[in-house]
Amino acid sequence: MAPHTSVRLRPATPDDAESLAEALVRNRDHLRPWEPYRPADYFTARFQAKRLANPSIRRWHLTDGARVVGEANLSNIALGAFRSANLGYWIDGEYLNRGLATRTVEEVCRAARDELGLHRVEAGTVLANAASQRVLRKCGFELIGTAPFYLQIDGQWRDHRLFQRILHHGPPDIAP
Repeated sequence: MAPHTSVRLRPATPDDAESLAEALVRNRDHLRPWEPYRPADYFTARFQAKRLANPSIRRWHLTDGARVVGEANLSNIALGAFRSANLGYWIDGEYLNRGLATRTVEEVCRAARDELGLHRVEAGTVLANAASQRVLRKCGFELIGTAPFYLQIDGQWRDHRLFQRILHHGPPDIAP
């Protein structure tokens, strides 16, 4: 992240559970239109500690001091010949319009390429999420299609625009 801001991106750690739960409670209404239904337990530090312990998802947190103000993750990481993952991210409602989402997506794509050796990253947005679509386009993602009834978001199956970014054109490291 740029040095002129107090917000930085770093790998998530289990110690983030309390601050992450606080951020999710603070942003519950802000994130609702873009997220699946979340049970009350989801907003607790105990639940977030379990999420953070999942080794199959790579997570990063945007922090402002000790406060979590955003999250990015790579899930469904496939290696071998595919070398692809799905990107998800959110920014605290109080921190919007500062370029944080764009900088976060760029940094996570760099890590996907340089640290994980991935070839491709995919991201999806509900049709109405124009802000996220702008971020993805600014970061070099291309629209690859629309998936009807793709995910259940805010209690309804919603169509999504699917985007991908090709990270490099070199040969894959075929190691599992």
